[in-house]
Amino acid sequence: MNAATPPPIHDRAVDAIVELLDRERLMTLACIRPDGWPQATTVGYLNDGLNLYFVVARTSQKFANLQADSRASVAIRSESGGHGDGVGVSMAGHVVEVVEPQTVDHLNGKVIERYPDVHIYCPAGDAVAVMHFAPAIISAVGVVHGRSEARTYAIGDLEAQGVSRFF
Repeated sequence: MNAATPPPIHDRAVDAIVELLDRERLMTLACIRPDGWPQATTVGYLNDGLNLYFVVARTSQKFANLQADSRASVAIRSESGGHGDGVGVSMAGHVVEVVEPQTVDHLNGKVIERYPDVHIYCPAGDAVAVMHFAPAIISAVGVVHGRSEARTYAIGDLEAQGVSRFF
């Protein structure tokens, strides 16, 4: 394996990353604008394992960007102690619109389960699009006493590893 090819992710890393994703609610999403520059915005998300789901307005620049080029990166950080200590994850992958009604119903159920008092985030109508971010490369980062350490993994064929990528 060369330096450009990260090793495949393993169960312990998946468990730790899913635990972080389960705890947090916001991510920075970066996609590619038509002029080639990145557009980074903060959006709320819901995870189902390593898969991330979010809602965007169909009239937004973000939606247009993702329709033109599905490549995106996300970053999520969690404070874990004093002095700027924390953990985080950065992922590169692809975003596609979720169009299957049963999948949207499943996600609505997960939103209601996770946020029982916040029904405003449940997507409805034609004004919004439900988007699915599927990671291909994941970098988990820990910061302790101001020093960071990252481990990068390739997703590869999770099913062959016994890890369910989709619900």
